[in-house]
Amino acid sequence: MSARLVVAAGRVEAQAFEWGGIQWLMGKALDGDAAQTFGVVFILPGRQNPRHHHPNCEELLYVLSGTCEHSLGEEIFHLGPGDLIRVPQGVVHNAVNTGWEPLRAIISFSSGDRQTVFVE
Repeated sequence: MSARLVVAAGRVEAQAFEWGGIQWLMGKALDGDAAQTFGVVFILPGRQNPRHHHPNCEELLYVLSGTCEHSLGEEIFHLGPGDLIRVPQGVVHNAVNTGWEPLRAIISFSSGDRQTVFVE
């Protein structure tokens, strides 16, 4: 049985970026047996994460607080608290925080070994 069945958020270091940050709570890097990747992301007001895609999995993004314009291919979707977007495998996407507060969202991937390819 895996040693990482429970992950305490206070014990997992977040990754900081100029646009915000991500705290990974599950994935192969934390538990070699993981079949999914799960984390919490925030994007600072007026900032955006780089356009990218995931060649080996789909992504679900659920907005906890804040607002954003989320590009999915050539389409733009306006998201706010309680909204969820499904990003199909291989589709280029990103989020731009359009509000005055940080965008906070849960992100989940259908692979424990999520791969990301940046396009910009």
